[in-house]
Order: sequence, then C-alpha cells, then structure tokens
Amino acid sequence: MIGAVAAAWGMFGVAALLGRAVWRLWPVALEAVSEHGLSGAQAAVCALWVVVSAYAEGYRAFQLRFCPRVVARALYLARHATPIRALLAPLFCIGLFGARRRTTIVVWSVTLAIVGLVLLVGMLPQPWRGIVDAGVVVGLGWGIVALAVEFVTVATGRRSAASAELPCSPP
Repeated sequence: MIGAVAAAWGMFGVAALLGRAVWRLWPVALEAVSEHGLSGAQAAVCALWVVVSAYAEGYRAFQLRFCPRVVARALYLARHATPIRALLAPLFCIGLFGARRRTTIVVWSVTLAIVGLVLLVGMLPQPWRGIVDAGVVVGLGWGIVALAVEFVTVATGRRSAASAELPCSPP
C-alpha cells in the first residue's frame, strides 16, 4: 500500500513541479506579445526558439531521457518503498538521491544549472524574457504530456520500463 501511494506521490509531485513552472512562466511569455509586441525579427527569434525548445527540451531531454527514468523509478518505488523514499518520492523519482553516482551528479548539476538560468533569464528585459519563457513553456508542457504518456504506456504493458538507474542496476 505504501509503495503505491509513494509511486503516485512521486509521479504527481514531478508533474506538479513542471506544471507550476508552466503556470508561472505562461503569463510572462504572453506579456511579451500582448503588452510589448514583437518586431518581425523578435517574432522570428521567438518562433525559432520555440521550435528549438520543443525539440531539445521537450523531445530529447524530457521524452527520451527524463520521463522514462522518472516512470521507471516510480514503478521501482511502488515495489520497494522505504519511509524516506516515500516521503521524498518526487525527489527520488527525479534521481536526486538513490541513483547511480553518475545519474545523481548529472541530475544535481542540471538542477543547479536550471536555477542559475532562471535567475539570469529573470534579469532579461521584456520582450526577451517572454521569448525565452515561451520556449521553456513549450518544452515543459511537452515534458508533462510525455510523462503522462510514458506512464500509461509502461503501466499498460505496451513498453517495458526504462532503467531506474539504481546504484546496483546494470547500465
């Protein structure tokens, strides 16, 4: 029972984290267009950035790497929950602890880089901040959808779970 609750908490927590970022960034992205307007060049940069973000962040980072690992770790958690893993299930599912050393280093490094980028992008003036945020919203939105699709696909047996990247699991 605790395992199923922990897995659900892990999946919901990760989706909520991504969703909260979309919720916060969406108005900033809209402000760039509605209040500031975009020149032709800025609109072209925005369109290109959205496409690049969809591919690089949405497809490559979320759909191919992040979401399969999160789902695999949530399913592992369903069978092997401990009190600390259950309590911190979203962090476990992301891979911030209880993962291979390399995975943990990469996840922590990416997390810290994202925090740094958020601080830097927050200093950009509009409409540039909104342009950057538009791409991030598309990438994060793709990630939320990819997470749900991955979970349903694996849970219904249409595909095997990816590696949970546990310290003792083979690469």
